[in-house]
Amino acid sequence: MRTLQRWHAAHKRGGIAGLATANRGTTQRRSTPELVALVEGLALLKPRLPVATIARKTNRVAADHDWPPLSYSTVRSIATGLDPGMRTLAQQGAVAYRDTYELAWRHRAKRANAIWQADHTELDILVLDANLKPGRPWLTTILDDYSRAVCGYMLFLGAPSAMNTALALRQAIWPKARAEWPMCGIPDTLYVDHGSDFTSNHLAQTAKDLHFEIIYSTIARPQGRGKIERFFGSVNTELLTELPGHLTRGHPPPAPVLTLKELDTAICRFITENYHQREHPEIKDTPHHAWVGDGWLPRLPATMDELNLLLLTVAKPRIVHRDGVHFQGLRYVSPLLAAYVREPVIVRYDPRDITEIRVFHKNQFICRAVDPDHETSTLTLKDIQAARSARRRELRGQINQRIAVVARHLPDLASTKPTPAPDAVDQPKKRPKLRTYLEDGQ
Repeated sequence: MRTLQRWHAAHKRGGIAGLATANRGTTQRRSTPELVALVEGLALLKPRLPVATIARKTNRVAADHDWPPLSYSTVRSIATGLDPGMRTLAQQGAVAYRDTYELAWRHRAKRANAIWQADHTELDILVLDANLKPGRPWLTTILDDYSRAVCGYMLFLGAPSAMNTALALRQAIWPKARAEWPMCGIPDTLYVDHGSDFTSNHLAQTAKDLHFEIIYSTIARPQGRGKIERFFGSVNTELLTELPGHLTRGHPPPAPVLTLKELDTAICRFITENYHQREHPEIKDTPHHAWVGDGWLPRLPATMDELNLLLLTVAKPRIVHRDGVHFQGLRYVSPLLAAYVREPVIVRYDPRDITEIRVFHKNQFICRAVDPDHETSTLTLKDIQAARSARRRELRGQINQRIAVVARHLPDLASTKPTPAPDAVDQPKKRPKLRTYLEDGQ
């Protein structure tokens, strides 16, 4: 009753502000200032101390100085009354404080194609690979900062690489065959993180040749990539939850049903028919309308061949033989190669389908050459590598079977070490100082 009377009197004197002041100062007035500071200091220690421990330590000090002790509730109110930002900074560090309490500047480009963002994510779904085995795909996306439109993407199995980034960028830059997907052109700036595929010399040279700038986000600062992360969230929560093979936390992985190509088709349809056509809550417009605007002409390379020359992975130089170009154990032919027999050429290819390669001579495009044995089917680089590995395993198994026969009948000979498999005879390779990608060594 007395507390209510005191609050009523404080309210009559100063209104709501007077009431708040009276309440806030109650604990402080009844406590020794030195003890209050001690409680606050103990509450900021790392690791965090329980309130009971703080109370015991504080009251020991109070007893030593003949100060009135603090109750548990008083200690608790002092400790919990500290600024949450101060507690976070003291106990979790500057990074946690920055990511939780510092103001984030939400910059937006002034026009379409001024800034593109690029990033990868592993999707929450299982698909069937070329060998009908389950795999969890990755998605590389190129997003326009102004309109939030997806300019290009690349869906793949395996870890992100410079090749997959180049393929996503190639799709983003060149006009699409689908009229409802008009996004294309060369950006002024490409905003990426510090992944090794984004910091590669290949991408830096491409940026120089196409006249755009690469800007890298601050290390360990995910806020700068929030826009593209939001799109990834839309794909995972809106599209993949409706598809078979979706992964749910806390549940066993389901059996995959879709192939990578079928998932690619579903993602393309989601982007063009759903995501691009609905109003984005931040820009208050649809990504499609925001990118198209009143109509404008984006910057483009002169030809697709010029773009391929810059973006597609460059293999080791090859020599044109009388029966064509030999690459990855396949033979590629074209009538236009007749004029270049015994000439060195550069081969560029799309790892998703290497039944066709592009041949360049002195940085000039010559022709597309095809593998006659597979021209009616799709053959990936991973298919060839898997077939090679399977063949090696088969041969090694046959070798071991025959050595076992020798061991049974001629143990003296078998006591000597058998000749290792051909790929083990070579001297061990030195580990490269810089990270390389699988396609770089082809």
